[in-house]
Amino acid sequence: MRLLLKERYLNTSGTAIVGIVNVTPDSFFSDSRSIVTAEAVEKTIRMLDQGAVFVDIGGESTRPGSTEVSPEVEISRVIPVIRSVKSRNKSSLVSIDTRNPQTAEAAFRSGADILNDVTGLRSEEMIDVASRWQVPVIVMHMKGTPQNMQDNPTYDNVVEDIIKYFETTVAHAVKHGIKEERVILDPGIGFGKTHEHNLKILASLLRFKQLGFPVMIGHSRKSLIGKILDTPVNDRLDGTLAVTAYCATQGVDFVRVHDVLENLNVVKILKEIAKYPLSEQL
Repeated sequence: MRLLLKERYLNTSGTAIVGIVNVTPDSFFSDSRSIVTAEAVEKTIRMLDQGAVFVDIGGESTRPGSTEVSPEVEISRVIPVIRSVKSRNKSSLVSIDTRNPQTAEAAFRSGADILNDVTGLRSEEMIDVASRWQVPVIVMHMKGTPQNMQDNPTYDNVVEDIIKYFETTVAHAVKHGIKEERVILDPGIGFGKTHEHNLKILASLLRFKQLGFPVMIGHSRKSLIGKILDTPVNDRLDGTLAVTAYCATQGVDFVRVHDVLENLNVVKILKEIAKYPLSEQL
């Protein structure tokens, strides 16, 4: 997978791990609530050292029913973290997880490398920001807003509806200056989807890969896993690792997770096994 990152390409082989750092007091997973700048910085550096290809830093919880925060509050949370990480390791890669163009602009001025837009480039202003800064963009599908996205989400065909959204949105973004080599697609597990919708998306990952863009899946410790295993969020690591393994077998390019080392080890084992295809043993 080659992703155009400013003046160079980010080359990865197989499934790469993306770390999650939420500088918020109300994210759904307690271990991700890095509300103190120093803690968030150390967590980001640790994830990068463990092997995360980049770390996704967010200052607003987007869990179902979460409270919206202003760009000013969001900026006050994430910018000190981004600046500190970059000052310690200029070659490190971080993405800004935001739906606010003002936050994205501030993040890129502070050294952020990638945009993770959970609203999937609905905003023309966000498209303009990403185009001017020439950064890779994770286009995530979300039905509605975090405040109402789980209020009986419906689709004609969840997979095909999301694919149509991607096709239309990416075409519009490219027309307005975002290069195709900078686009990553995320179908948005848990963002305006029922349990059945989430499973259908996972069962159709190869269909999303057919669009020709890198695909990212964010499943870490989500309710999808909790419902299957009947476990609370703090006990969903094993389920997360299972989905990561499945994603790796389906050619997913990035998995966005809270537990970098454990997920990276899963991918490493699968890569090692893949060196010995069945055809060579017959």
